[in-house]
Amino acid sequence: MKLSREIKTGLIVILGIVCVVFGYSFLKSSSYFSDELRLFAIYDDVGGLQVGTAVSINGKPVGAVNSIKFKDKSGKLLVGFTVNRELSFSKKSTVELYDTGLIGGKGLRVNPIFDGEPVADNDFLETTTKASLTEVADRKISPILEKFESALSGADSVLFNVNEVLDEKAKKDLRRSIGDLSVLMSELKESSGSLNKLLKNNEQKLNTSLTNFEKLSANFAQLSESLNNAGLGETLSQLNGTMANLNKMMSKIEQGNGTMGKLMKDEALYDNLSNASRQLDLLLQDFRLNPKRYVNVSVFGKKQIEYMVPEEDPAKTIENK
Repeated sequence: MKLSREIKTGLIVILGIVCVVFGYSFLKSSSYFSDELRLFAIYDDVGGLQVGTAVSINGKPVGAVNSIKFKDKSGKLLVGFTVNRELSFSKKSTVELYDTGLIGGKGLRVNPIFDGEPVADNDFLETTTKASLTEVADRKISPILEKFESALSGADSVLFNVNEVLDEKAKKDLRRSIGDLSVLMSELKESSGSLNKLLKNNEQKLNTSLTNFEKLSANFAQLSESLNNAGLGETLSQLNGTMANLNKMMSKIEQGNGTMGKLMKDEALYDNLSNASRQLDLLLQDFRLNPKRYVNVSVFGKKQIEYMVPEEDPAKTIENK
């Protein structure tokens, strides 16, 4: 049977249309003859997600995004994607929108949950969005930038107040102080050089002095060891005991105990002793001036001349009292 030119032309057109449809479907990563699940997810913002982007489960590509359109007048986006039936998961699973790299680009991945009713064709999955590195950096850096701006504002205020305080006279004084400080540092540098020179010139003497000091320390250590071996510790212990006893004795004396304490604390006894000492002194003086009054030797029985107390004799003073 011979086909006419019109029939041949029609068949070619139909075949071309079929090729275009299947080619377009292939470019959209979808197939009319593949056994895949068509699922949906709703996002407020897809961040530049493109049709044809791979969908993965645990890092393995299992499908692709085949449509992105507005769901309604609210502006939310309805994302349609396909997933092969190689792995069965439940409707509780979530689909996550994430960054595919540092230079940008978004991808979808299914976080499967295997407990519950299995997912079916045209089901909607819960959505999650992982913050991008830019968002995380902005979230972390923004508070730091705000604090930095606040610090700069505070620094401006401080500088303004400093400028207000530092008038021309204060600025001149400050410059003069800085100049004096520079002179002082120069003098310290010269003094340091002189000191270094002095130390260098007397290095031998310093070494000798340090050697002598080491010998003196060694001799002192030997002396200390000798004193320790000689019973210095025992002697010091006995001295401490003696000092303790002396402290006890002094305490008793201060409290008026014992003869010494009574002599120090009893005023009547002190007055009696003082008077007795004065009487003894007068007695000895009278014995020296008038020995015949106490020792009378008369061979011929001559009557003794009556003794007259001198006007300035201390005995009169005592008798008058």
